[in-house]
Amino acid sequence: MYKRILVPTDGSETAGLGLREAIGLAKKLEARVRLLYVLNKLPWVSTDISESMMVQQLVDELRGNGESILHEATRAVRDAGLEADSRLIEALGTEAGESIVAEAASWPAELIVCGTHGRRGVRRLLMGSDAEYVVRHSPVPVLLVRAPS
Repeated sequence: MYKRILVPTDGSETAGLGLREAIGLAKKLEARVRLLYVLNKLPWVSTDISESMMVQQLVDELRGNGESILHEATRAVRDAGLEADSRLIEALGTEAGESIVAEAASWPAELIVCGTHGRRGVRRLLMGSDAEYVVRHSPVPVLLVRAPS
């Protein structure tokens, strides 16, 4: 069945639920796991040149945070006795869903497993939904693991 499972993570509790589900599936299916972190948003965007050093420091800090998240997730997968690798993608100014779908196609994944908050209505419109984008555009099946409400 599925031998290559892509698991996007941002270090959140919801992403952790998706990771745990992916680990369980991968063990049963003897599948390989690729973990993905997308660095795509900054808390602010500055056009002031004097602030460009601060922006670069922020990007460096966010990259380090992403690498740490991937390291912990990779350790969890390997501790379960599974093969895993990880990838950090820097795609500032884009939606994470776009990078997830592109990675699924290029790796190539056979399944994407990701956590979702299950937001609806105005909250989804205001905060966006990477999971919804992935479901609508993914070239492979997607398993969404919803956080308890």
